[in-house]
Amino acid sequence: MNRSSAKSPKSAKSKRASTPARATSQVAKDLRKPAGKRSVRPSVRKSSESLSERAARARRILSALRATYGDADCALRHRSAFELLVATILSAQCTDERVNQVTPALFAAYPNPAALAHAKPAELEAAIRSTGFYRNKTKSLLGMARLVVEKHGGEIPATMDELLRLPGVARKTANCVLGTWFRQNAGIVVDTHVGRLALRLGLLSAARDDKDAVKIEQELMPLFPRESWTFLSHALIDHGRAICTARKPRCEACSLAPDCPSAGTFHA
Repeated sequence: MNRSSAKSPKSAKSKRASTPARATSQVAKDLRKPAGKRSVRPSVRKSSESLSERAARARRILSALRATYGDADCALRHRSAFELLVATILSAQCTDERVNQVTPALFAAYPNPAALAHAKPAELEAAIRSTGFYRNKTKSLLGMARLVVEKHGGEIPATMDELLRLPGVARKTANCVLGTWFRQNAGIVVDTHVGRLALRLGLLSAARDDKDAVKIEQELMPLFPRESWTFLSHALIDHGRAICTARKPRCEACSLAPDCPSAGTFHA
């Protein structure tokens, strides 16, 4: 570097001081940082909006989602409650696309809980290796299948309490199976997309951040009609994949922008 092209610390500081500050939310600032430089998750910040105002905005958001994603459904391919449960367990820390690549051969080899319960751990690990965390997932799948056979006669239970007793099943998985297969709006699936959108849309007040799944679900449920919970989960996931992505949300193409306090605050 020659001396003529080098900038002194003083001149660089002066230039920064003269640059107009961008009006942006703290959430947007945190999310714009490269992944390796983010020290904490974007945190929830309380606003002056009342609960009734937030609920009214939630209803408008739901209407926009219905207009844009009227046929939203689970992206995991399945033909039974068993297949959906297995696929959902595999989807932890893995994309639905990858799971859908793995499950055809998996279901051909293990078509029901009884067959899966007798699977050899090494063979099951090899079959699901590409989904990540395959050892823990193998333990969960084997434990789930054995309990389903022993306690439920080989049928996937259709209640929240019974599902939560199965290895590898937490509320997100149970909500997905109950809502998608059994058509029970027992709760809202809070995955990475739903958590991110709930935070950006300003629908949270008590959750710590966009990964605080339990509190996020508790806060979202009173804002939306119960009959919409399953649709809402799938629609938010679709919107998070297509428009409100983690790195570069397309606010200019977002049907939710009129009711989103974060709209237009993200910059490259």
